[in-house]
Amino acid sequence: MNFIEELKWRGLYHQEIPGTEDLLQKGNVVKGYIGFDPTAPSLGIGNMVQIIILMHFQRAGHQPIAVLGGATGMVGDPSGKSDERNLQSVEQLNINKKNVEGQLRRFLDFGAGKNPAILVDNYDFYKDMNVLTFLRDVGKHLTVNYMIAKDAVKSRMETGISYTEFSYQLLQAYDFVQLYKQQNCLLQMGGSDQWGNLVSGVELIRRMEGGEVYAVTSPLVTKTDGTKFGKTEKGNVFLSAEMTSPYSFYQFWLNVSDEDAEKFIKIFTFLDRPTIEALIAEHQQDPGRRVLQKRLAEEVTVMVHSKEDLETAIKASSILFGKGTRETLQSLSNRDLLSVFEGVPQFNVGKEQVSDNLNLIDFLSDTTGIFASKSDVRRAIKGNALAVNSEKITDENATISTTDLINGSLVWVQNGKKNNYLVLVG
Repeated sequence: MNFIEELKWRGLYHQEIPGTEDLLQKGNVVKGYIGFDPTAPSLGIGNMVQIIILMHFQRAGHQPIAVLGGATGMVGDPSGKSDERNLQSVEQLNINKKNVEGQLRRFLDFGAGKNPAILVDNYDFYKDMNVLTFLRDVGKHLTVNYMIAKDAVKSRMETGISYTEFSYQLLQAYDFVQLYKQQNCLLQMGGSDQWGNLVSGVELIRRMEGGEVYAVTSPLVTKTDGTKFGKTEKGNVFLSAEMTSPYSFYQFWLNVSDEDAEKFIKIFTFLDRPTIEALIAEHQQDPGRRVLQKRLAEEVTVMVHSKEDLETAIKASSILFGKGTRETLQSLSNRDLLSVFEGVPQFNVGKEQVSDNLNLIDFLSDTTGIFASKSDVRRAIKGNALAVNSEKITDENATISTTDLINGSLVWVQNGKKNNYLVLVG
């Protein structure tokens, strides 16, 4: 497998230091790294691009190094930012770091073999170094003029950039120096917004060690409609199931546009070229079936979560489209159900308000307030519009009991096809 060619056809290649492809095609195992700053309790799907690049690198027979930014995460990368980052506490960074490490271990093979992945914390490069040593031994090798010329710094000169963030470039460059010395790492990879930092690392190694190293970048992933990739109206899409449920994660991919699906299925899956081209052709014949979106959502959800989570997400997705049964509801956890019903009007009632054989009309009007009056509930029943927990209500004398609550705490009410309500009992 030609690593660079693989990146190119998948839309993951932007630029490289001349000679990079030749280095990787010589037949030797090359060590290459990407850094991940623990700026949040979980990586987001934007970070998936770099994780996938490391996975391709390992599949090509080379040795990936994932660098946890225990040090750089304390400083903040100015790349792609118009304002200063809010610095997090050391305690929070350590929590984030532990979470990110766990996520990276899910995707990369750290086992035996000729090219097992390596995990490094760049805090280890600096924890025993004082500031004077850093300034004398590292800082003297790159001029201020050289550092200012980089886009990440230049773009902030008018609005202002702190010395802290200005120094980030030098720290990232020194990471490369240490990896070169300790691991014989010859390649750094990253997003196109990191090009200046990558080149600084190449230059610093040349000046400090007289070594020749390389770099390659990937384009920043964008959406066709111009909105930021990895964000929804509800916020960032994270790899953590606690921060973004598998259902919401699945729905994100399922709802991308046709143009984005064609692009994303190359970037975010490991399906081979013939399979992807066949899927694209099938999708173009009948876009309404959303073949690309479904396969994309399935592949990425299984990769990030599990096959079981995918099956649960598909099952949950059927609920709001009228295909959910009471058995379906009972098979899902409260977390999954609350994800499905996110945005649906919710009503809270106390457990003491739900007695056995409580008249349903009273429950829907007086207890919950979903309906303004009892007569409104009766009209919904007569119009065959009312369903509770996906079961049609045809009897005005119907009752509800604690045993009818889904997971002992939820009631789903439908009034027609479009009006959904969720009652939380507790």
